[in-house]
Amino acid sequence: MSSIALNGVAKSWGDSTALHAVDLQIQSGSFCVLLGPSGCGKSTTLRIIAGLETASAGQVLIDGRDVTDLPPAQRGIAMVFQNYALFPHLSVADNIGFGLSVRKVPAAESARRLREAAELLGLSALLDRKPGQLSGGQQQRVALGRALVAQAKVCLMDEPLSNLDAQLRQDMRRELRELQQKLGLTVVYVTHDQTEAMSMADQVVLLHQGRVEQAGTPRTLYAQPATTFAARFIGTPPMNLVALEADGCIAGSEAASGVRAAMLGVRPEAITLDAQGIPAVVRSVEYLGADLVLRCAVGRETLLVRAAGQHQAAPGDAVGLRWSPDEAHGFDAAGRRTETAH
Repeated sequence: MSSIALNGVAKSWGDSTALHAVDLQIQSGSFCVLLGPSGCGKSTTLRIIAGLETASAGQVLIDGRDVTDLPPAQRGIAMVFQNYALFPHLSVADNIGFGLSVRKVPAAESARRLREAAELLGLSALLDRKPGQLSGGQQQRVALGRALVAQAKVCLMDEPLSNLDAQLRQDMRRELRELQQKLGLTVVYVTHDQTEAMSMADQVVLLHQGRVEQAGTPRTLYAQPATTFAARFIGTPPMNLVALEADGCIAGSEAASGVRAAMLGVRPEAITLDAQGIPAVVRSVEYLGADLVLRCAVGRETLLVRAAGQHQAAPGDAVGLRWSPDEAHGFDAAGRRTETAH
């Protein structure tokens, strides 16, 4: 197992800057997810850790060793890519063992590693097949097997599940997480999918415009978003963000929000329907089976409410909304969390 540290890592191309002095600590044996929208710098960060991109500034340390100027082959890493990068003319066995043959690993050792990886990934019966004869999930396992036989301490994954359908992606998330824990690998995983991040990660690093917006456990990012960007990016439906008057009332109403800040943040699932609560009018209803999402107007603002699917509501209904003071988040005009919100 190996820890990873980025110290002031930046990346620029001419006038364009992809990363701004990123500092990051990834503990040995942890599953770290780099999360964010397209263009936020997550793949660039991964490629700098891998040595596929050169940092314009800063240091990359793996297990305390400065690898900033080392080529990928000397960093003790393995990579799994979005497109799997399998050789179509080679068998599953040859694809998995390709890197070992390039490194001149003895035949007996190669055979042992191949056998162990195939058993671990459920590929033992497929070793003679070509990639074209495999399902998407099986191809993903082959790509993962190639990383495992290298016996690297660090495994870097760039959106490896994005080509799979929803059900298979869910199954593979669970398998990947169990495998990482079983082998004690340090995994750095890139995705734009918050469900992957929340369900798999020990540490989520949310990136925005080349900067770390917030880093912490999935529970911390959900329960204590540091900025309005983090508040909106994590959670489905996203957190409500509404403007407040100087007295703490929701803009355009006399409804007390429970915080003194420029903006109130409250999650749709934290709001309950209560006739004695803040007066609101239902504008639209979205039925999702187990859930019902109500779009409710309060003053000049709109709040989403996630209610139980069996609840009956229609546009134009008058309802009352209530939430606990502990579920109310305050943000200043710059979008930063205010610790003395309540």
